[in-house]
Amino acid sequence: MANSLRGEVLNLYKNLLYLGREYPKGADYFRSRLKAAFLKNKDEKDPEKIKELLARGEFVIKELEALYFLRKYRALKQRYYSDDS
Repeated sequence: MANSLRGEVLNLYKNLLYLGREYPKGADYFRSRLKAAFLKNKDEKDPEKIKELLARGEFVIKELEALYFLRKYRALKQRYYSDDS
């Protein structure tokens, strides 16, 4: 792996690991899937392929954030609005 991309990969892993704490199926489930995904691509040497994988990881971060915001929105909506409106 190119040394310049190593830091980006580690940062992505840390961010995903942090976001995985709130995953609906549990942090352990998320952590095991995350580790498997990163180990599957650990021998990748092509910088272009690594950049594609980083872009996919950023997309996953955005999807997780959207999932969490939606869950919080639904919880607040249930608290403050009745179902018959």
